[in-house]
Amino acid sequence: MSMILTIAAATVLTVGGQRFKTVGNGGLQQYSGNCSSSRVVRKVPAVRANLITADSDETRNVLASQGQEVIPSSTSSSRPWSTKMMGSALAATLTMAQALAPFPESLAEFWSVPRAEAVLYSPDTKVPRSAEVALRRAIPAVNPSMKKMQESLEDIFYLLRIPQRKPYGTMESDVKKALQLLKDDKDAILAAVPADLKERGLELYNQLTGPSGLEKMLDAIAAKDADKVSIRLANSLEMISELEIIQAPGLAFLVPASYQEYPRLTGRATVQMKLEKGDGSSFTVAAGGGPQKTGELEIALDGYSSPLTAGNFADLVLKGKYNNVKLRTGEQSILCDDQGDGVGNPIPLEILPAGEFQPLYQTTLDVQDGEIPMLPLSVYGAVAMAHNVQAEDFSSPSQFFFYLYDKRNAGLGGLAFDEGQFSVFGYVTKGKELLSQLKTGDIIQTATLVSGQDRLVLPSSGN
Repeated sequence: MSMILTIAAATVLTVGGQRFKTVGNGGLQQYSGNCSSSRVVRKVPAVRANLITADSDETRNVLASQGQEVIPSSTSSSRPWSTKMMGSALAATLTMAQALAPFPESLAEFWSVPRAEAVLYSPDTKVPRSAEVALRRAIPAVNPSMKKMQESLEDIFYLLRIPQRKPYGTMESDVKKALQLLKDDKDAILAAVPADLKERGLELYNQLTGPSGLEKMLDAIAAKDADKVSIRLANSLEMISELEIIQAPGLAFLVPASYQEYPRLTGRATVQMKLEKGDGSSFTVAAGGGPQKTGELEIALDGYSSPLTAGNFADLVLKGKYNNVKLRTGEQSILCDDQGDGVGNPIPLEILPAGEFQPLYQTTLDVQDGEIPMLPLSVYGAVAMAHNVQAEDFSSPSQFFFYLYDKRNAGLGGLAFDEGQFSVFGYVTKGKELLSQLKTGDIIQTATLVSGQDRLVLPSSGN
C-alpha cells in the first residue's frame, strides 16, 4: 500500500528517515538536501494534508497521470502498520505546526479564504457604571480646568479597583495635579459662577482647596487606606459636580427650530415619587425603621443631554400625569402602565453620543461601531422613555420605564443589549433599593418636581 500527501505550502519534510519536498502540483518528491526536522516544523505556516492510499499499480498509475508524486510504501510484511502510524504522526505534527505558525497572505490567496473582517467593536471599558458618574460627566464644561481636574480624579476610581499593590504613587500624582489646577486657575473658575451664586461657588472652592478637601485625600493616600481614599474621593467629586453645575448657565447648544414647540429642560431637575404596594404589603428601605407602607425615590433629570425628553417628563409631572399610575414589571424593567391617553405629542428619539456637541434626533446609536450615549442605559436605575407604538424613531408621549441593569445579562463590553436604542433622560439617585421590590400592580401615589422648575422652558401659548 502506498500513500500520497497533498500539501498547501512548499517546504521540506522528513518522514520515516526519508526527506521529501513539495512540488508545484501539490505532491511530494524525494529530496536529498540537508534539513532539520525541528526547523521544518517551525517553518510550516499552514498545511492541508490529504492521505490517499494506493493499493495497486493501477491506482498508482492513475495518480501519476494526474501529476502526483507517490510516496512508496514499505514492502516489509513484518511491519504492515508502519504506513498508518507514519501518516497519523505526520498529520498530528502538521496540525500542530498549523496552529502555532502565522498565516501568510500568499496562503490565504491560495486557499481562497477571504481576509477576516472585524464585526464587533469593544466599547470603552470606562463607560459610566453608576448614576453619579454618568450625571457628572454629562455636565457641560464651562471651564476647561474643572473638566481636567475631574478627569484626573476619576482616574483614581480605576486605580482603586486594582486588587493588590495599588499604585498609591500615581494616585498622589493625580490629586496633586488636580489641586494645582484649582490653585492656578482660581480666578477663571470663580469668574464662571453667576453673581447670585458667587458665595456658594467660593464656599465650594475653599472646601476643595482647604485641609478638609483634596489635602485630606492626600493624607489617606499616604496612609494607603483605600477605604478612606474612596470616601474622600467621592466627596470631592460631588463638590466638583456642584461647582460645575452652578457654572453652567444652560444648554451648550441650540435645540433645532423644528422642535421649539416642545417643553425643554435647560439644566438639572429633581422629581420625587411616592410609591405604594398594590397588594397592601410593605417596603423595606435602606434607612431602616422597619417595614413601611410607602417608599420614596428621587430621579435626577438631565436636560444637558436630553432637553426635550427631560423637559416633557418634567412638564407632565407638574400636570399630575403620573399620580396614581400603576406599574408593570418585566425581567429587566419597570414600566409605567400608561399609554398616553391622548396627552401630549410623541417626542423625537433624543440621544447625545459621548464626545459629541449636541444630541442626535430620530436615530439610534450603533454601539458595535463605538457610539456610546452620554447617558447610558447600562446603569441600574436608568430612566428612559418607551418607544412610540406608531414610530420607532419617536418616544412615547408619557410612558417611561426604570431599567434594572444586570451585568450578567449584558452584552459586549458589559453594555445592555438595548444600549443606544432609547432616550435616557435621568437616573434614580435615591431609593434605588425600592426598585427590586416593585411588582406589577404597585402604584405611583404622587410624582412631584421638587427642584429645577426654573430650568424648565415651556412653549409659548401662541405656538
